[in-house]
Amino acid sequence: MKANVVEIDREEGQSSSQDRKAALGQALRHRILSMELAPGSTLDEVALSEEFGMSRPPVRELMRQMAAEGYIELEANRAARVASMNYDSLRNYFLAAPLIYVATTKLAATHATQAEIDGLKRIQERFRAAVEGVDVDERVLQNDQFHLAIGKMAHNPYLLPSLCRLLIDHARLGKTFYQPRDERMDAELAQALQQHEDIIDAIQRRDAEAAGEVVRAHVYLARRNMASYVTPEGVNVSIDF
Repeated sequence: MKANVVEIDREEGQSSSQDRKAALGQALRHRILSMELAPGSTLDEVALSEEFGMSRPPVRELMRQMAAEGYIELEANRAARVASMNYDSLRNYFLAAPLIYVATTKLAATHATQAEIDGLKRIQERFRAAVEGVDVDERVLQNDQFHLAIGKMAHNPYLLPSLCRLLIDHARLGKTFYQPRDERMDAELAQALQQHEDIIDAIQRRDAEAAGEVVRAHVYLARRNMASYVTPEGVNVSIDF
């Protein structure tokens, strides 16, 4: 009987540790995507261990996992840092974005199930509510979920990891696009919302070419506002795909 109790206590302890690790991972990803943790900022391993009631080994394990996903940069003998963003990373983002988004969206139009399409429509309703509201972080999150859902609908294990990496910087750059500062940006946000609807419609109709064209225009729409993240004031943005 005592052996069984010990075994149950051990299992509960492992479950609790896994839950805390999952909570830390979720919190870190949200803090990075929402820019609460700025690109390039260091992560205090000790503080995170204390905040989530964990020892340092599982925190380090999580850091390695998140580094593989692209959220964090790890270097020998240096503290972990949030993945940096600069002109080079922005340029690489804009070179890759149309390729990945077009490919996944066209494949989604070919392979998506009706249940997946219905799920995409529900995400779009949450995105619409966020656009009509004032929560910028929710706009970014729901846009991220929208494109991630499309990536999963493509059913291609080679493209999905690339899309997931792309979405990290898409979310962080999106803080500029989804926080309009003038009438032009307001109009472009409304246009982006309609483009989501057009993408859903093209996928629903199984029109891969139309879906690809709409998402390409969608990427171009946000380019100028997103590029302002790393462009000095007064300098014209000119980033070619």
